[in-house]
Amino acid sequence: MTDHRRSLASSLFPVGLLLIAMASIQSGASLAKSMFPIIGAQGTTTLRLIFAAVIMVLLLRPWRATLTARSLLTVVIYGISLGGMNFLFYMALRSVPLGIAVALEFTGPLAVALYASRRPLDFVWIALAVVGLILLIPMGDAKAGIDLVGASYALGAGACWALYILFGQKAGADNGIQTAALGVVIAALFIAPIGIVHAGTALLSPALLPVALGVAVLSTALPYSLEMVALTRLPARTFGTLMSIEPAFGALSGLLFLHEVLSFSQWLAIGSIITASIGATLTMRREPHATPVAD
Repeated sequence: MTDHRRSLASSLFPVGLLLIAMASIQSGASLAKSMFPIIGAQGTTTLRLIFAAVIMVLLLRPWRATLTARSLLTVVIYGISLGGMNFLFYMALRSVPLGIAVALEFTGPLAVALYASRRPLDFVWIALAVVGLILLIPMGDAKAGIDLVGASYALGAGACWALYILFGQKAGADNGIQTAALGVVIAALFIAPIGIVHAGTALLSPALLPVALGVAVLSTALPYSLEMVALTRLPARTFGTLMSIEPAFGALSGLLFLHEVLSFSQWLAIGSIITASIGATLTMRREPHATPVAD
């Protein structure tokens, strides 16, 4: 009986870590949105990435990585896609509820999962994802309440997320976990000029620094560390399945912290995209590694 309890506890432990990581990421996004009136989404992305870069460099010491010209190019593309993903996601949050933005962004990794497959069952997941998108972005319906520019930013973030996965796998194969720190540094260098031009000296406001540090910890340092621990204890398929419910965490976080109330059709759309993501993950061909999520 004791062995059974220990086995159950060891199985639930990484699942609990992953749930905490998802809650942390979405709480960080809610906190980040509170900075928009002062420095905009551009400045908020800049501060988040700068603080995250400092934290990741101190933790992972990326200067120990050995880079060739080819691997450097891969890391640069990985970092730019990471920066673009963060920037476009925050731009979407200016006018789109958090849960909907996360669901739209999730189309990126879902596309990666389904791209190479031609099995009949996969078209069911594609159809579910399309239904979710149609429900979220009803074309020509001005009363739908979803800003199309914001939705486009979220879909752009999803495209960057797809690139992040593809190039992150290649870069990680060359330099392992240090790739994450290198990628965040490159992302910060890529986005910082945009934030500086937009927000200027407001970025140096002492009142913002604790909030920016909190966003960096909640959205990057803490969830990334928890995901790394969970990855070592969970099969890649289980990891991907659990990560698929993140849009629900986004919607709940938006409801609790930002008072963003979604309609029934919007919850149905989020459910369709979650189901498509879970289905695609459970039926995909077995892969040796999983890629952590960083939005």
